[in-house]
Amino acid sequence: MAAGRYFTPKEANRTLPLVKRIVVDILETGGRIREMAEGLGKAAREDPGVRKQIDALHDLFEELDALGCSYKDWSFSVGLVDFPAVIDGQEVELCWRSDEPEIAYYHGPEGYAGRKPIPENYLE
Repeated sequence: MAAGRYFTPKEANRTLPLVKRIVVDILETGGRIREMAEGLGKAAREDPGVRKQIDALHDLFEELDALGCSYKDWSFSVGLVDFPAVIDGQEVELCWRSDEPEIAYYHGPEGYAGRKPIPENYLE
């Protein structure tokens, strides 16, 4: 969990328009890298086109980091982003998937498998 900035669900949801645009770019870039790597095999490591895409992906991750959230879907299939938060005195991650209209779930150190709905009193 992050030490420092914490989001309320309301604050995290306010960042979603920008986060969504960044995640779309991450998913597209990650998909291109995967396609290129499959086509090139081991040579992909040295390919300048792949390197350029990896650098672009790194820049997108930095954009999310600058907002205070982090990308968690390394298969580039779901577009998963976590936002550090505190719920009931515990450090948690507000958890958003790119197919969800808003942030409505959180999890503790157990990760995505432990996602639970954000308690109503934190959504106000």
